Order: sequence, then structure tokens, then C-alpha cells
Amino acid sequence: MFARRTHQSDSFSKHRAGKSTSKTKRSFREQAATSRRVERATALDTTPPVGNTLTSPILTLCVGPEQRLFAAHEDVLATSPFFSAIIRGQFLESTSKRVNLPEEIPEVFSSVLEYLYKGDYYPRLLHNKRRNTWELEDTETNNGGRGAVESTVYHPATQQTLLKDTLLYCTAERYGLEELKRLALRKQGLQSGIHCSTILASSRYAYENTPDSDSKLRAHYLALIIRSRNTFKRSGTMQMEMEKGGKMFFDLYVAMQVPFLVVHMITLTLTAS
Repeated sequence: MFARRTHQSDSFSKHRAGKSTSKTKRSFREQAATSRRVERATALDTTPPVGNTLTSPILTLCVGPEQRLFAAHEDVLATSPFFSAIIRGQFLESTSKRVNLPEEIPEVFSSVLEYLYKGDYYPRLLHNKRRNTWELEDTETNNGGRGAVESTVYHPATQQTLLKDTLLYCTAERYGLEELKRLALRKQGLQSGIHCSTILASSRYAYENTPDSDSKLRAHYLALIIRSRNTFKRSGTMQMEMEKGGKMFFDLYVAMQVPFLVVHMITLTLTAS
């Protein structure tokens, strides 16, 4: 999933599902639409019904310190408990219909809105029926694509570059969007060519912005670091991060005492989820 700064051969690209030109691919949204599982009100297929949601009032959202403007329908936002509370009037300025979100990152929030309207965010997650694997759409050759997309985003508050899918996962946690969390976690597992320092910084952020009761993203990072601990050690960043301490490295220390068993159990947990 990652690469050392000087050796591309240390990337996780070899573990990523291969791309296929087969026409049997299905999007994550289409796959979810056929599922019989009963989900929360934040189900994947959140495309607003014509004549109802799309005619609801529009809210203006000011995002980030630079107050970039976004607009969205109330009923679309209301699928999130966070925004539902705002719409009920707990925080909304009734005269202006404007919501201020100064701590959010525009690039991340844009993907949240895209998910709320379409059930996925770019690049889409596709299911290859022939291989029975999940793949990210090919952003370079897809005719309808928007071109290559960065897998990392600069986070002003921490002054670090972090994985976008991790930021989306933590944002979805705040907004109460369980299916978006699941989608972001699955997409992050398909990323490759990420620097060790970015992995470690993102894992620390994940620990600081998820509750102890939510272990999926934390387990993902622990399993990743344990499986590739030699590469992390060679990168020179592992020791510096460990000196900072924190719950993540306590869990990592405990887990590495019996690495094979822990990695196996974590892998089984992630597979089941």
C-alpha cells in the first residue's frame, strides 16, 4: 500500500487487484442496491427521488477556513444525523439558510456530497464479477472519468499530508454515515504507492478521530504496519513516530508480541466486515 521515498519497489501495488477491461464490472452502488440487508437510513443508494428530495430547500455550506461555498438539498443532507439536527434548527441560521463548517476540508467534503447524491465518490468502486474482486475505476482510460485523482490531502490542522480515504472515514464517523465509512475503508485497501510517513501520520489521525468502539480502521492500520514492519523500519520514520507515543503505538507494541496470530485475527475480522 505504501512505498519508501526512494524505492518504488516497496509499494503495495502488487497486492492491489489487477485492472480488467471486462464489461462485467458493477459499481459499489449497484451491488448494494441488490442486497437484502436492512441498513440504517444512511444506506448506499441515497440517490434522491425525483419530485421529492430535489425540490426541497437548498442549503449553502461554507467549508474550510477559506469558506468555499457548496450547495445541497435539505433532504439529501438529512440522511446524515449530523445535518438532520442542523436542519431541524439547532444550529441553522433561519434567515440565511447557511451552515458554516470551518474545520472541514473542501476536497473531502466534496466527496461526502458526491456520495450523498450518487452513493459513491470518485473514483468509483467497481465489482469485477469474473474475478470476484473489487477495483477502483481506471481514472486514466475511463471515458467518463475526470482524470487521475490524488489519494492524499493536505490537512491544515495537523500540517500533514494524510490519506483522503482516512479523512473521509473519520468525517463519515462524525456525520453518522456508516455506509460511507465502509466504502472509504474498502477503497483505502486498494491504494498503492503511499509513503511510509503518510501511512503513519494517517494512522495516528485515525486513532485520534475515531472512538474506541470503532476498531475497523484502526485494525486496518495495525495489520498493515505489522505485515510490513521491516519496510517501515527501513524508512526511518517508524522510530520517530514511536517516540511520540500514543495509544496507537501501545496497541502496536502489544500486537507485535504475537504478530502472526494478531494479523490473522485482524484479517479475519476485516474479511467478515
